[in-house]
Amino acid sequence: MSDITTTIDTYLEAYGETDTDRRLALIEKVFAAEAHVFDPPIDGAGHIGINEMFTAVQSQFAGHTFRRSTGVDSHHGIGRYGWEMVAGDGSVTLAGMDVAVVNDAGKLTRVAGFFGELPPLDA
Repeated sequence: MSDITTTIDTYLEAYGETDTDRRLALIEKVFAAEAHVFDPPIDGAGHIGINEMFTAVQSQFAGHTFRRSTGVDSHHGIGRYGWEMVAGDGSVTLAGMDVAVVNDAGKLTRVAGFFGELPPLDA
């Protein structure tokens, strides 16, 4: 995938996909084999580790999906964007931003997630 926005949207789709085979196919489509995804409480490395991470989040937040809440700001193979975790009723459970790195083939190699707003300057 050469379009970073499509790659990110597919990654977010995989995060909420409940069918294991489909989730793994999406992960393999957008992540390099050596990829690493990390959020404050959890992380996963490689296709299997990323799948296990997504499965753990789904078990804690059943029925939730992820969506991008901003455009993607990118340069030099690095993108940043806002996201939301959405409950089945459409309410936003959690929001934050990610910083994602893609390789020359357009596959994600690292995704760092952050929760909430940026801290104030005096924090």
